[in-house]
Amino acid sequence: MISPVQTSTSNPMQRLFAEWPVSIPRKGIVITVHGETIQFVEFMITGELLLLERQTPDVSGARRVILDFNNIASTKIMDALEMSRFTAFGFRGPVGVNS
Repeated sequence: MISPVQTSTSNPMQRLFAEWPVSIPRKGIVITVHGETIQFVEFMITGELLLLERQTPDVSGARRVILDFNNIASTKIMDALEMSRFTAFGFRGPVGVNS
């Protein structure tokens, strides 16, 4: 049996998905360390694994992908959200100030 979700991890991607705020839509794009992009409309987590659900199947017909968190290079949020909403993820800094 796979262990339940643990948020006390040093993996930032695992922590990001485990503590995803309810105020941010649960959809986006994951980019793997191999450069593959996976668009998702929902996700679930367990232990070290992330289950992503696609809206439409990929070329092989798969709608769901299971990834190890260590294989995630980055995550993109597709919705146009104000920067201040990302404080729910724990981000800090000046909001609305152009450098």
